[in-house]
Amino acid sequence: MNGNIRVGNLFGIPFYVNPSWFLVLGLVTLSYGGDLALSPQLTGLTPWILGFVAALLLFASVVAHELGHSLVAISQGIEVKSITLFLFGGLASLGKESETPLQAFLVAIAGPVVSLLLFGLFLVIGTQVPLPTPFSAIISLLAYINLALAIFNLIPGLPLDGGNVLKSLVWKITGNPNKGVIFASRVGQVFGWLAVIIGALSILGISQVGNFWTLLIGFFLLQNAGFSAQSAKVQDTLSSFQVEEAVIPDSPIVPADLTLREFVNDYVIGKKEWKRFLVIDENQKLLGILSIDSLKLVSTSQWTEVKVKELIQPADNLQTIQSDQPLLEAVKILENQAIPQLTVIREDGTVVGLLEKSSVVRLLQEKTRVKAA
Repeated sequence: MNGNIRVGNLFGIPFYVNPSWFLVLGLVTLSYGGDLALSPQLTGLTPWILGFVAALLLFASVVAHELGHSLVAISQGIEVKSITLFLFGGLASLGKESETPLQAFLVAIAGPVVSLLLFGLFLVIGTQVPLPTPFSAIISLLAYINLALAIFNLIPGLPLDGGNVLKSLVWKITGNPNKGVIFASRVGQVFGWLAVIIGALSILGISQVGNFWTLLIGFFLLQNAGFSAQSAKVQDTLSSFQVEEAVIPDSPIVPADLTLREFVNDYVIGKKEWKRFLVIDENQKLLGILSIDSLKLVSTSQWTEVKVKELIQPADNLQTIQSDQPLLEAVKILENQAIPQLTVIREDGTVVGLLEKSSVVRLLQEKTRVKAA
């Protein structure tokens, strides 16, 4: 899975760590362990062990943050494919988007809410429970790390949680989830460029604000926000077309009453090499499928007598879609079910033709050329 290492399951959700996570784990351990080593009460390996424990608890907070998103998503019937820890925190990979703006808002806000609750919990423990100084310092660190995690993620730009909150609000106002993604992505790019500029100025010694990590976070925001905007634009474009518009020209549809000789002459010789044909009755309704290999079962001397309908096979396994559905729905089915084609039918059951990914691409290219002209 993109070089990620699977380390187990959480609530049935596959849990991975990216190799970059080990770098951050080491840096946090060294940084905080070094601070603890200054305490005269801690000697030997003790400060480094406590630093390592603090680093693990820090990432446990990140996992709790992602579980907040995940459990709310699961409550909405959304599959959580994985939770991954990486250089900049964590990522919960969801099987699909929420169905309403409110549901999207609840999934987005759940992570920061969990982080704020952990901040409150650790703050109370740190101030009300008597602990040895090193442990009290770790608890205080975790409290403010969770506060920082919540505040940072509430920045209103994708791919951060605040961007998803903003997306849900724009979705509610416009009624279009893709417009919400595009708007929130643009805001995310603004924050990304701001972080890049601040980080670059600090590296050059011009500014005391920011550091190298600020620069990296800026690039991270720019890359992911740009990808989100591009993806949303494509989805918005696909939503503007109906499935019927992307049907393959001259789809392999044949009448059931043709003789095999007529079928071969009119639909096979000199034509595109289809392996299967959709067989329809006189009302253009689907009867079944004719496999080109089934012709081998009949002697060529009988092709003028045997009709197509005598060789048809059931079409039970064909995946169909209504012709007036948004084209985006067809693309999602092709992607999610990993199938090469969809059979397009109208509401009355008449067959329109086949749809493939290549025919979708062809439609988009044609529309792009028309706009350019």
